[in-house]
Amino acid sequence: MSVSTVAAAQTICSDISGALPVLGRDVTVPLVTGGEVTYAALDYAASAPALQRVWDDVAAYAPYYGSVHRGAGYLSQLSTDLFENARKTVEEFLDCRPDDQLIFTRSTTDSLNLLAAALPADCQVFVFETEHHASLLPWKDARVTYLNAPRTPAQAVETLEQALAARDPYGPALVCVTGASNVTGELWPVRELAAAAHAHGARIVLDAAQLAPHHPVSVQDLDVDWIAFSGHKLYAPFGSGVLAGRADWLQAADPYLAGGGASRKVTRREDGGVDVEWHDSAARHEAGSPNVIGAYSIASACKALTEAGFDTLVAREQHLIEKVRAGLAEVPEVKVLSLFGDDAPRVGVISFVVDGWNSSHFAAALSAEYGIGVRDGLFCAHPLVRTLLGSDPQTQGECGAPEAAPGEKSLNAIRVSFGAGTPDEHVERFVTAVRELVTDGAKWNYRTQDGRCVPAV
Repeated sequence: MSVSTVAAAQTICSDISGALPVLGRDVTVPLVTGGEVTYAALDYAASAPALQRVWDDVAAYAPYYGSVHRGAGYLSQLSTDLFENARKTVEEFLDCRPDDQLIFTRSTTDSLNLLAAALPADCQVFVFETEHHASLLPWKDARVTYLNAPRTPAQAVETLEQALAARDPYGPALVCVTGASNVTGELWPVRELAAAAHAHGARIVLDAAQLAPHHPVSVQDLDVDWIAFSGHKLYAPFGSGVLAGRADWLQAADPYLAGGGASRKVTRREDGGVDVEWHDSAARHEAGSPNVIGAYSIASACKALTEAGFDTLVAREQHLIEKVRAGLAEVPEVKVLSLFGDDAPRVGVISFVVDGWNSSHFAAALSAEYGIGVRDGLFCAHPLVRTLLGSDPQTQGECGAPEAAPGEKSLNAIRVSFGAGTPDEHVERFVTAVRELVTDGAKWNYRTQDGRCVPAV
C-alpha cells in the first residue's frame, strides 16, 4: 500500500528570497506604536515554523488517519504503512547503519531520557557543562562527569580524552555532546569527539536538535552511536522526535513505557500475577498508540530538506548569518556571545547582550515596536550562558530583569535564530531595529508582569 495513495508528491519551490515556504510567513501583528507589520519569526532555535510542504502532506493524510499496528481495516493498514515508511525515510535521512534501530519519541528531551533509562548498570557518562538541559540533566542514575566549557574545538577533544583516560576502564561509558550550540550556534567537532570516545572504549550520543535542521547529519560519517533530535526544530511541529542508533542497549533495557504495543505476549500466572514478553524491535520503546502524524511530518520535512539540497540551504543560511553578524558588529554596545571565537563555523543561532539594556527589555521592544520575535533568558543552557556572561552583570530591578539569588548577578541574553524559511527582509529589519533601539531608545514604556517585560498600558 503506497504512501502516495494519500499524499501526492509536493514540489519544492523557492520564493524570491530563496527561502523554503513556511506557515505564518504572511501573518501580521499589531505594534504598540500603531499599525501592523508582517511578523518576523526569528526564534527558530526554540521552535521552527512548519514547512508548507509538511503541512500540505499532513493535511492530505488527515482524512485517512487510523490506528497504527492495531487494526485490520483499510485506514489502519494505511496508517501503519505510512508510519513504517516514515521510519525508513528518517533512517535514510540520518544515514543509519543497517542494524541500527530508530525509535519515534516526543522530542530530543524524551529521546535522551529514553537512552538514559536504557544505560547498562554502573555506566559512566561524560557531558560538557555547555549542553542544553535536555542533554545535561537526564543522566541522574548514572555516574556523571561534567566537563568544563572548552574555548576551542581542539580543547574540547583534549578535555574529553583526558577525562576518558582517567575513567574506570572496565565499565560501560557514554559521551553526550551537542552538534551545534543552541546558544552560540557554533558547530562542535563531533567526528573527533566520537573518535576519542571510541578510542577509550566509550560510546557517544549526538544531540542534533540544532544541527539537523541546518546541516546534513550522517550517523555513519560522524561515527556516532546514537543521534537524537526533535521534529519541532526540523519544521515539523507535531509532537514527535527521534532516537536512532545501536540496538543492543535498547533491546536489553526494560521498556521506557510499559503498555500496549511494547508487549509481544502477556499471560496470567498461577499466583495471580502476569508474565510479559516484550518486543525487541523499536516497538519495545514505543508503547501506546504511535503519533503517526508526528512521525509522518518528520519524514516529510526530511524529504523537503533533502530535495531542496543542503548545499543550497547551508550557503543561503551562511549569507543570513554574515548579514546579521555584520550588522551587529556595527553597534559597539552589542556583544555577541561565543565559545570558539568569531571564525568558528556556526548555524543560524546568535546570542548577544546590549550594554545598558536588560535583555528581556530589549526583546520586548523588538516584539512590541518592530514585530520581531526573538528569545531572551538563559535558553535552557544555564551553566553555559552563566559562563559566557560571568563578567557582565545586568542591572537589578530593571524591567523584566530575572530574579537572582542573594549575591548572584542578574543575567540573561538575547537570541536571534533563523533557518530555511527566513526571508532576507526579516534579518534586515532585525539589524535595523537593533541599531535604532540602541541609538534612540524604546518608543514605549514597559513594566514587569509575571517576570516578563511587557508594554505598559
